[in-house]
Amino acid sequence: MPKQALLLLAHGTPETIEQIPEYLRNVVSGRPMPQHVIEEIQHRYGLIGHSPLTELSMEQARLAEVELASTGHNVRAYVGMRNWRPYIPDVVKQMRADGVEEAAVLCLAPQNSKTSVGLYRRAAQAEAGTMRIDFTEAWPQHRLLIEAFAERLRPALASLTAETGHAVPVLFTAHSVPCRTIQTPAANEGAPRHWPGEGADPYAQEAKRTAAMVAARVPEVGQWYFAFQSQGASGGPWIGPGVEETLDKLAEQGVKAVVLQPVGFLCDHVEILYDVDIAFKEYAAGKGIRLARPESLNGSQTLARAIADLARSGLARLESSR
Repeated sequence: MPKQALLLLAHGTPETIEQIPEYLRNVVSGRPMPQHVIEEIQHRYGLIGHSPLTELSMEQARLAEVELASTGHNVRAYVGMRNWRPYIPDVVKQMRADGVEEAAVLCLAPQNSKTSVGLYRRAAQAEAGTMRIDFTEAWPQHRLLIEAFAERLRPALASLTAETGHAVPVLFTAHSVPCRTIQTPAANEGAPRHWPGEGADPYAQEAKRTAAMVAARVPEVGQWYFAFQSQGASGGPWIGPGVEETLDKLAEQGVKAVVLQPVGFLCDHVEILYDVDIAFKEYAAGKGIRLARPESLNGSQTLARAIADLARSGLARLESSR
């Protein structure tokens, strides 16, 4: 029986503010980054103190490993980062050194554009050698992922509803991406577009589908909206609508409170702890809107069950294809 393992892939984050310039060079593949952008990112990290993405990803791997063991799958779970340590190639090398012959691999980002999936896949496969890999492309509609988000949303929505004394809308979000990364030559030209690139790449549709399924899972959700957040500083347009313009429209409608739930992120990091908890809350307050956020999935046992389920499926595919 070949030795099997689970490999979880994540974006990565620096441990210190001083490491941010090097980290950003990795994110943009070595392209020059304006100094003012570097300083702004350093400022954001300084305000939140530390991005816990790495340790939370490691905890998610540990929980998935325990869940797998409970069903008789005694495999080790590894974590590799694309833009920071532990880098994916280094982790894959370690797996091979540990004797791993087959690995179920998935990204800790359930909705993936073809571009991002390709980057993660190539990073893992480049060092795989003879190690066989089953790569999960995306998992935006997994029932346990939806339930994990719903479990976090219910208490936050109930609390803000009780505080305000009336129903409040929910604004779901996912990370924006540059339009150029998801556009293809004019397939379906002439068809209506709700955001740039729609129909060319599944990312935007998958993100909104996750939101719709979470809303359906929580009957208390009435009005809900969707927006893309955390647009980057690189040139060219990023997909929208953005959070700020959505909050503008809600304010025009007289909305005074909203629950914002990111459904594209599985744990706390700078796009949650700064973008949502600081920037969006301040922006909403300036519009007379109280903004609340559910707890991130982080150490959710339901999320661990989802990851373990995906891992079992991947390992089973490897077994059946021997």
